[in-house]
Amino acid sequence: MQLEVKTFAGETAGSVELDDAIFGLEPRADILARMVRWQLAKRRAGTHAVKNRAEIARTGKKMYKQKGTGNARHGSARVPQFRGGGRAFGPQVRSHEHALPKKVRALALRHALSSKATGQRLIVVDDARLEAPKTKELKDQFGKLGLSSALIISGAEVDANFGLAARNLPGIDVLPVQGINVYDILRRDTLVLTRAAVDALEARFK
Repeated sequence: MQLEVKTFAGETAGSVELDDAIFGLEPRADILARMVRWQLAKRRAGTHAVKNRAEIARTGKKMYKQKGTGNARHGSARVPQFRGGGRAFGPQVRSHEHALPKKVRALALRHALSSKATGQRLIVVDDARLEAPKTKELKDQFGKLGLSSALIISGAEVDANFGLAARNLPGIDVLPVQGINVYDILRRDTLVLTRAAVDALEARFK
């Protein structure tokens, strides 16, 4: 797949050949959905918790005698049906992570990249650098490319000035190529890759 390389100034900077095995697949929604579900489950803290009846600081003595009072039979005051008692079947600290094969995860990333390429929502730029961290200047450059919701993937490291200028722009995410992931690709309208990012991705999937 041949794609034109642009600059953030809106100019043409040559072209690049994209590997069809990475950018030319027919996207499968089921694989992408599995990957997004895995990512969101993995990042959950799982720190939600309530006290059960064993953790309530209240006496476990029988409230009153079993028979003769005319009331229902009760034992401990720590049981869930009393105000201030323990919660029955409440959330406990746990991991929400579940297994997903590494091959499926790699395939999902390729399908996510292909979904942007086939949908004409992929832009390759020459480089992602700024001489000074000026948000206004970067916003004007994004306007020339029509970027309002975009994930920008740079090379091995994000340029410090570029990262500082972009972090105040809503709808814009900037990541190094090692941090590329399916969820962030799909949640933004446009995917912007630098030449270095394209080379790194093709080397990764060889």
